[in-house]
Amino acid sequence: MEQMKVLVEGSARHVHVTTEDLAKLFGEGYELHFKRALSQPGQFLSEEKVTLEGPRGKIERVSILGPVRKASQVEVSFTDARALGVTPPVRESGDLAGSAPIKVIGPNGSIDLPEGCIVAKRHIHMTPEDAEKYGFADKETVCVRVEGERALVFDEVVIRVSPSFSLAMHIDFDEGNACCLGSETYGTVIKK
Repeated sequence: MEQMKVLVEGSARHVHVTTEDLAKLFGEGYELHFKRALSQPGQFLSEEKVTLEGPRGKIERVSILGPVRKASQVEVSFTDARALGVTPPVRESGDLAGSAPIKVIGPNGSIDLPEGCIVAKRHIHMTPEDAEKYGFADKETVCVRVEGERALVFDEVVIRVSPSFSLAMHIDFDEGNACCLGSETYGTVIKK
């Protein structure tokens, strides 16, 4: 089987919001303003920024990613979580049941999420064609070896397959710092 190489991208702390929560934060009828496209088709960094507040502290100027979602959620690193004083679980995006509470503050108001703060589980987005070509299945876990000055192997990387995805691996900034992540860092996917 051909070895699969994947571009490794760092995912900064960010917020996803519902239409209803966007209105609470920025005002009725408000829409996100496009700043730049992200690697996944249809996803974008918006111009809008919010403040996260936990029991221990605040983090300001946190980006909202668009488009709006079915559920509001906050994705942070463990370093961020300690600064905020929250204990988020490591989860896939959208798996929010029993996750950490967090307050999100906008210029027009705030939302108190009783659950919704997670540390995103490292994952690889791929199309069904990529999955078939390399012999992977949706929700399968793999290892990814990243070469370089601080080479390391990431374990428990979840494969996420969808025709709306583009091939890329996402890790948070704590993990990116651990492997000296650069703009052109690739990893080799290793089947378990």
